[in-house]
Amino acid sequence: MNRVYVCNCFGVTEAQVKQHAADGACTPRQIASASKAGTDCGSCVRSIQALLGRGTCPRRELADQGQPVLAGLDAGLDTTLNEAA
Repeated sequence: MNRVYVCNCFGVTEAQVKQHAADGACTPRQIASASKAGTDCGSCVRSIQALLGRGTCPRRELADQGQPVLAGLDAGLDTTLNEAA
């Protein structure tokens, strides 16, 4: 089986991004919180956006309010991402 890497900086594969999305990650920021993908050079963010698509997300309302939507979020990484925004 071929592994297609989305984020070379942290070795995150397309399958991992899809699994995080299936677990409720709706945005690149939430994927970053779950896997660090997109938090170094940022060149993979567009690929992550493409994988996530523009479909509906049952947790998007929480995300839009800035509330965590994934179980076990790394609070430190989430804080760092919020400061960068």
